[in-house]
Amino acid sequence: MRRSKYRTGRTPMASVVHGVAAVVTAAAVAVSVPETAAAAEPPGRQDDPVVGWARQHAEPLRTTEPTRPLDDLGPLRDAVGHARMVGLGEAVHGAAELVDLKHRALRLLVERMGFRSVAWEEDWTTGVRIDTYIRTGQGDPDALVREMGPQWSSSRDVADVLRWLRGFNAGRVAADQVRFVGVEFFMTRRPAYDAVADYVAGAAPERADELGELLEELRPETDDIWQHISWYQGVENKRPYVHRARQVHELVATVPHAPDDRSHALALHNARQILSFYEFYALGEDEQSTYRDARAAENLRWWHDRTGGRTAYWAASPHTANAPGIRLTQPDMGFASAGSYLRGWYGQDYRSIGFTLDHGTVATGAGRTAELPPPDPGWFEQPLGQVRADQFVLDLHRPAAAPPVRAWLHGPVITRGPGPGSVASGGSLAQWFDAVVHRQAVTPSQPLA
Repeated sequence: MRRSKYRTGRTPMASVVHGVAAVVTAAAVAVSVPETAAAAEPPGRQDDPVVGWARQHAEPLRTTEPTRPLDDLGPLRDAVGHARMVGLGEAVHGAAELVDLKHRALRLLVERMGFRSVAWEEDWTTGVRIDTYIRTGQGDPDALVREMGPQWSSSRDVADVLRWLRGFNAGRVAADQVRFVGVEFFMTRRPAYDAVADYVAGAAPERADELGELLEELRPETDDIWQHISWYQGVENKRPYVHRARQVHELVATVPHAPDDRSHALALHNARQILSFYEFYALGEDEQSTYRDARAAENLRWWHDRTGGRTAYWAASPHTANAPGIRLTQPDMGFASAGSYLRGWYGQDYRSIGFTLDHGTVATGAGRTAELPPPDPGWFEQPLGQVRADQFVLDLHRPAAAPPVRAWLHGPVITRGPGPGSVASGGSLAQWFDAVVHRQAVTPSQPLA
């Protein structure tokens, strides 16, 4: 038996989570403000042309309740149109009303528009287990959510989304069921290694020993993925691990197979996640966000091309937005979003919907909350807070003749970033999103029992 590698040289867990990517968790929650405050009209804003345009074109939504009828979502359906792929991006994680509004939007896409894939800002291996649950009922949705990334892992609202997906699939033929896929790789767990080993053992048994030697130092020794991440973060020379992971990928790629062999394609995808894991953590933090979104977009494209169906992409807005030059502060980083790759590949067949907010409180994990005050002057959401509706859809392609409105839509964008004091910029509002679903006041996502 090989000696355990989880002994020394590990970085503190807080810095490991930070190193996964600062975009992973959008912090911030606050003192809750009554919804009626959103309708108050501050002096001096009555003649603001941007506020007037937003009020003219905003389509109020009756409720955030996921189980209510969807008839008020007609404007969102129009904004999606015939797109094959739709990004559902949330400004922050941990806001109950944003999750609920996205849940309603997902119901619209699935129940009325024929979408049959949900791609999630989540690890591939966890996504496989969630896909099994929503197709067969095998598994516990609360337990599955607890294994998800830290931005989802304590949210009862996310568990409710999984339960709804299972309820929709129950009794349907396999060809008409919704599928679930995780497009991330930085928490790649042991099932990916097992899937690769099982495939090679069956398709090329003469190479099984060679693969086994390569996997021996790569495969996590524990189900605690954070322990494995922490160990690898502490390894000074990561090059040998990246080299072995690349050899695993190359070995699977060279196994003889028919061009349309789906089992080979699946094994190769598992090997790609292993390689991505080891490559990602070998990079500096300034390079990780660029690498992460490029790989997430490739994983989503692989799934979309494999299934051929209409796909909803559920993630944070810095990932779903068509933002090829997005910049974030605290920490400072710039990268091309996954959504910008998708727009480049699919054109208008990819639509980006941003779920935004004015103020409120959000859950930040472990029972904590953080304050989100109203937007700063100059942030694009500020005029939306003057719309007299608790929540609404605003199609950003509506005609805009007034120069201030065009400047708001097409000038440099600035907004809240993924953590306290963080700011996001780079590009324009109309570039990032085709439409926004805006909520005035938010409250924290409910924790799992």
